Amino acid sequence: MNPEPIDLLHMGNERTIASYVLDTDDGPALFDCGPATTVDALKQGLADRGLQLRDVRHLLLSHIHLDHAGATGVLVREHPQLQVHVSGIGAPHLIAPDRLERSARRLYGDSFDTLWGELAPVPEHNVHVVGERVLGLDCFPTPGHASHHVCYLDRDGTLYAGDAAGVRIQPGRFVMPPTPPPEFDLDAWQETLEELERRDPERLALIHWGVAEDVQRHLADLRLELYDWADTIRGGVELQEFVEYVKLELSDAGEDTGQYDLAMPLWQSYEGLKRWADRNARP
Repeated sequence: MNPEPIDLLHMGNERTIASYVLDTDDGPALFDCGPATTVDALKQGLADRGLQLRDVRHLLLSHIHLDHAGATGVLVREHPQLQVHVSGIGAPHLIAPDRLERSARRLYGDSFDTLWGELAPVPEHNVHVVGERVLGLDCFPTPGHASHHVCYLDRDGTLYAGDAAGVRIQPGRFVMPPTPPPEFDLDAWQETLEELERRDPERLALIHWGVAEDVQRHLADLRLELYDWADTIRGGVELQEFVEYVKLELSDAGEDTGQYDLAMPLWQSYEGLKRWADRNARP
């Protein structure tokens, strides 16, 4: 049976951030959990599936960006038996999130608290660094969006993709790269796409947003868009030109431009691409 996303209704908006419930070798788990501002919606989504937070034994994180993992500490504080699985790079930032919070506050300014809420530390004994197998799922590095990103492949063929497979607001078909600062890496993402294609999952469980089943077409479109965006930025376009360009792409594809911009703000994608281009232009 295909996974069904829990709509976390971030800032009251539908189909912006999702979480997933999955069965593992050690009971129910969540894949990504959203920010602290969406905990109530997460609990309601669990209740709709006959679960309470205390029934969830594990939290599998793709990476530690706040839209995916910001609520982790708040959830563990309420449910101390919850075990958290994350990459070795991400683990220290869950245990001591001060540096992560400072960086995010610089990016979001006064809107940080409204968007993300509390960023609470996770006790070290609740945090587990992932290996090649986690609770019966394959786990493997998928950098490009972030250097510490990982994906989980279930035995039923579902790839819990985080941001490695891009943004696609179901039932739409347009696949948009999320390229925020500071770690976007085009070459690393190309290798990730090759690895995803090699593993040949049957479906992609996307945090932004929903389950995609035309996997090979989806990944091919993401690759083309990544290179198109990279070439556009290297061509010297400024922020407003980039935003207008992407909105035209979305409009031509019949997509809701505002919905995509909520899921992955275009100004952030521009900043990540610009930082990458400037870094790679240095002698």
